[in-house]
Amino acid sequence: MKEAGFPLGVLLLFGVAYITDYSIILLIKGGNLSSTNTYQELVRKTYGLVGYLILSTLQFLYPFIAMISYNIITGDTLTKVFQRIPGVGPDNILTDRHFIILLTTIIFTLPISLYRDIAKLGKVSLISLILTIVILIIVMVRTVTFSPQVMLLFALSFKLLLLTFESAGLRSGSTGILFRPKSENAWIFAKSNAVQAVGVMSFAFICNHNSFLIYGSLEEPTLKNWSQVTHVSVSLAVVISVVFAACGYMTFTGYTEGDIFENYCRDDNLATFGRFCYGVTVILTFPLECFVTREVIANVFFHGNLSTVFHIVVTVVIIAVATGVSLVYDCLGIVLELNGVLSATPLVFIIPTACYLRLSKERWNHSDNLISCLILAVGVLVMTVGFVLTILHPQECSHGKEMFYCFPSNVSFHNSTLPP
Repeated sequence: MKEAGFPLGVLLLFGVAYITDYSIILLIKGGNLSSTNTYQELVRKTYGLVGYLILSTLQFLYPFIAMISYNIITGDTLTKVFQRIPGVGPDNILTDRHFIILLTTIIFTLPISLYRDIAKLGKVSLISLILTIVILIIVMVRTVTFSPQVMLLFALSFKLLLLTFESAGLRSGSTGILFRPKSENAWIFAKSNAVQAVGVMSFAFICNHNSFLIYGSLEEPTLKNWSQVTHVSVSLAVVISVVFAACGYMTFTGYTEGDIFENYCRDDNLATFGRFCYGVTVILTFPLECFVTREVIANVFFHGNLSTVFHIVVTVVIIAVATGVSLVYDCLGIVLELNGVLSATPLVFIIPTACYLRLSKERWNHSDNLISCLILAVGVLVMTVGFVLTILHPQECSHGKEMFYCFPSNVSFHNSTLPP
């Protein structure tokens, strides 16, 4: 929402959701046409060894970078959760993001990632989904809690708003926010970084890289059943995404961070609970991405079969490298953008449609062919322009910093500098 502009951002979310839904089903159609049951086999049969290696690289990079981003989120969120525990000071080891990332990796993500059957993660995914709903409710509650302040922003002058918060907001310790920061052009229809926003949205919606794994885990893996599962899943995802993004952006507008929980003040107890749920959610999602990276390595280097020893070794190496990178780098926003435009966009927009167009025996003006051509062209545009814009205009990162509107001194400062 922040990158694209609020109205355009909502429209783009629905657009990316539709393309994701369409391309996931198209992927399985391509698999049926080519008699293949993995994404890599489909591309190899369609575009040969070169296409196979390009896809394998993208299929490895996307979930691998996703794992890095999950570790960054875990370190950001859980450290702030532990800071709220009585007796845990700023110098406590529980507030060190490096320690938290290592701890959660050793205790949770590594053991769960060692499963060989992705179907065994069904209950874990259900818990993650439930916690996602809880997080959404928390963000919605905070938006409602702040809504009178939002109305004041438009109805009163900035000085009157600050005076109101100084007299009333300071007594409200539950939210932590002392005044609503003003943001220029917060409600403009579109912004220049809309293409980068599409990359972030693609990152959020992509599941093409593990579609064949999930398709194969269905009790009756038919195109009809897969289409129903896809429609329900993507519809639920887009509803959650739109509500979450709208509530988060309406609360913080131009000050919205790549990780929305970085915006909430540390003494906000409800947000602290949300951070805990968020941390657990990404920990439980991490193994799904590890499954895909491991499968890519198994297919490329081990002909699709890993012995028990190599299964453990490959899993440990993947997680160790991802963890090492996340310990060194901690800015989430640019990670989401680059992974979105360079990995997610080709996997969602370009490759499924290119494969289907190569395999399709329908007339050139058939609806599937025309839609596939359109999605392919949009994907190339988003990938190219998005990469250039991300390099030229990277997101700023304020990792770990308490936002300025959480401090009483800033209220006094802004109030004292306003004209009478």
